Amino acid sequence: MLKMNVGFVDRVVRVIVGLALLSLFFIYPGAAWRYGLLVGLVPLLTGLFGTCPLYTLLGISTCPARSA
Repeated sequence: MLKMNVGFVDRVVRVIVGLALLSLFFIYPGAAWRYGLLVGLVPLLTGLFGTCPLYTLLGISTCPARSA
């Protein structure tokens, strides 16, 4: 299982950006947005799952520290 490394605000922003990019793909299906579907899926999926592979590679986490 992947470790969650994306905080709440980061997740919300990613989902909104992902949905915006996906909507552009479906509203304007022209050549300029041909890859909009793929580009929109990345932030949407990382926001929904709460994990970002790039954050993992860089050792970044926007999740709040849990108290023990």
